Order: sequence, then C-alpha cells, then structure tokens
Amino acid sequence: MGNGFDPHLTPTQRFGRELGRARREAGLSQERLGIHLGVSTSLIGHIETGNRKPGLDMAARCDELFKTDDHFTHLCRNITAPTGPRWYVRWSEEIEPRARVLRCWDPFLVPGLLQTENYARAVFRGDLATSEQEVEDQVSARMRRQIILTKDGPPMLWALLDEWILRRPIGGREVMYEQLDHLATVAGRQNVKVQLVPHDTFCTAGLMSGFVLAQMPDAPTTVSIESAGEGEVSAEHNLVTTVWDRYDRLRAEALRSSLSLEMIKEARDQWKQQT
Repeated sequence: MGNGFDPHLTPTQRFGRELGRARREAGLSQERLGIHLGVSTSLIGHIETGNRKPGLDMAARCDELFKTDDHFTHLCRNITAPTGPRWYVRWSEEIEPRARVLRCWDPFLVPGLLQTENYARAVFRGDLATSEQEVEDQVSARMRRQIILTKDGPPMLWALLDEWILRRPIGGREVMYEQLDHLATVAGRQNVKVQLVPHDTFCTAGLMSGFVLAQMPDAPTTVSIESAGEGEVSAEHNLVTTVWDRYDRLRAEALRSSLSLEMIKEARDQWKQQT
C-alpha cells in the first residue's frame, strides 16, 4: 500500500487515505468502487475524506478486491478498538504487515511476534496501572500481529535475542516452558531465524533499548525503537543507518542459528524439569 505514514492522521482518516490510494492505483472511480463494494458513491467519498467510519464487512471486501491480505481489516479494527499509543498503532497496522524483511533485537524479552499468549499476558500484567480488560485487549492485538508470519508470502524475520531471555522467569516456570517450546518451533520455520547473543559478549551496542528494522517493498526502511517512555517510529536516513549498524555489530557477536536453537531447547527442557 502507500508509502506516506502520517502520524497525525486519525485511524478513520488513515483508512480513508489508504482506500483512496488503493482505488486510484486500481484505476477505479469512486462510483465504480462503490459498485464493487455494494455501497453508494457518496459513502465512498465520505470515507476517503475521513468523515465516515467503514464497517468491518466493507473492510474485508476491500481486502478481497485489492488483494491486500488483512490490511484494511486491521485499519478498521484500529478505528473501533485502538490497541496502544499512536506510534505503536502506526507500526503494527501500517508498517509491520507490509514489510518484506524484519530485523529485530531484544535485550530483555522474547519479541512480540514470537510470544505465546501466556507470556504476553505476563508481560502486560507487569504494568500495574493496566486493567485486566486492557491486558486481554493487548494480548489479543499481539496475537493478531503474528498472522503476518504464516500468511502467503510472509516476511523474513531475523531475530536477535539476548541469551538471558532464556533464563528470565516471565510468568513462572510453566509459562517459560511453553514460551521456549513455541520459540523452538517457530525458529524452525524457513522464514524465521533466531540467534542468541551470548550473555558475556563485550558488545554493548544494544543494551540501551530494543528495536526493529522493517525493509519495505515500496517505502524507505523504517525503524521502531522501544523505550521506557514513548516509542519512536522513523524512516529518517541517519537514524535508520545508526540502528542498522548497531544491529550488524550485535549480529557479529551472535551465535549461529542452529546452535541458538539447541540452546533454546536445552533451556526449555530445564524449565520443564522444574515444573
């Protein structure tokens, strides 16, 4: 889809802009699009200008018509139930689903795309100000994100993890066993490579924060940087170059994927013995 990510747009305006772009790229008028979707020309116009909200059924028909997987469905869900701050919504709904290659580093937790429900639930419950309903909403949103790894033509995911992630008792022994068993399974997929960075490495390049680099098919490479406060999503060249250099230095210290998988399975079995 489009390559202009405007963080100032509301979810409704974002859907409308994406719909207008897809319609024009398909060579359709608003009238012809309305016929395809079974709605009026005026409704198409109001939706494209952000003055009307689309329904999920219409969003699904858009995905079918434009062959965009669940792109419009995700955008529509965000209108009715936004799941996180604007920077995160921008990443999870617009950038991550369209990436061809994702390169991530996480020094503290299993990356969100590789988490189990129970592990994610334990992570979100760590914020004592979050209600149980908010926790469940966040878990559901995280699980939906993982669809990109099993869809037709999935992105390639290169995940660097600090070795201590295998030992950190997030959620307790049973949760950790389940999580590492899942991680071992996913790491065996053709489009997923997991590498551990040894705990005794001298490389400190990634200790300040985790990050994800997204290589896009029709837009500049974009980076998402996590922090204890506000996260950041940017395609600014100097920042992307700096983060990519940090990723390369970390990967140079990482263990090969086959050895990493053996260590994940070994840690999994150790958690199993403790349950």
